[in-house]
Amino acid sequence: MSLIVQKFGGSSLSSAGKVLHVAHIIQRTRAAGHRVIAVLSAQGDTTDVLLDRAHELAAQPDPRELDMLLAAGEQMSVALCAIALRRLDVPAVSLCAWQVPICSDGTHTDARIERIGHERVKAELDAQRVVLVAGFQAVDEAGDLTTLGRGGSDTSAVALAEAFHAELCQIYTDVDGIYTTDPRICPQARRIDCLPYAQMHLLASRGAQVLHARSVALAQRAGVTVEVRSCEPDSRGSRVTAQAPAADVVGVTKRAGAQTGLAEITAVGGALPSAAHERLAIAALERAGIAVRAVEAGADHFALLVDIGRADEALCLVHGALFPER
Repeated sequence: MSLIVQKFGGSSLSSAGKVLHVAHIIQRTRAAGHRVIAVLSAQGDTTDVLLDRAHELAAQPDPRELDMLLAAGEQMSVALCAIALRRLDVPAVSLCAWQVPICSDGTHTDARIERIGHERVKAELDAQRVVLVAGFQAVDEAGDLTTLGRGGSDTSAVALAEAFHAELCQIYTDVDGIYTTDPRICPQARRIDCLPYAQMHLLASRGAQVLHARSVALAQRAGVTVEVRSCEPDSRGSRVTAQAPAADVVGVTKRAGAQTGLAEITAVGGALPSAAHERLAIAALERAGIAVRAVEAGADHFALLVDIGRADEALCLVHGALFPER
């Protein structure tokens, strides 16, 4: 039996009905003959709610105690999903980081995974159970909980896929794969079937939110194939692998710039930077009356700095210029 690691984000778990839907996805994967390790994030906006509660009490909460607090969200998710799976007659066990264990350095709120224990998870898998692991959290040498920072559950999933030699690491999110830009902002965004680690890492580093850059770097180092898909039954998804061909222009991203009031609109691709592509993008912005405050270029990308108030519009215009309608 092959092993698949599946990670589910908070938006996929935000209600009892959605938790049950996730349980059905895991059930189908297991019925197809796979062993499953599922990594879960905190439900919905649980992490933000917990952060707000901490900041009601202190402007700068102690990092150790903040990790103790925030780790509770993922613990709730895995326990609820285990309950849902048992309702479907699927044997399952929920594990926190200290039970696996997922061991990290002692950096609270932004820890790095150093090693993962094998005995407990292997025993549970050998007993034909689905193993539900709390994402985002780890435990340090002192036995204290640590958290892995932004995108930490993605990192947990890839690290577990590496540790247990999984055939595939599936990241379930609220969009059907990786797109040429954010489809929630730009309806003309196109789904990408497959792309290489390096281009995905650059997209993530420059603002694409579908995968966290740290998890992509770890997947590249370990050779873990990552598949991004939605929880919908007709999801086609996208894969990130070493074998994928590099595209001349793979995508356009948006993020807040280093200068106050500006946003970076970044084009990523193997043919970049390119004066011709820059001219196309700048011309599209100028026709809409959007001033380009600066142009930055580097390996496999260029970035245009625009006023942050028009960033979404600029994203769509640059995407349209570099990905004209077919």
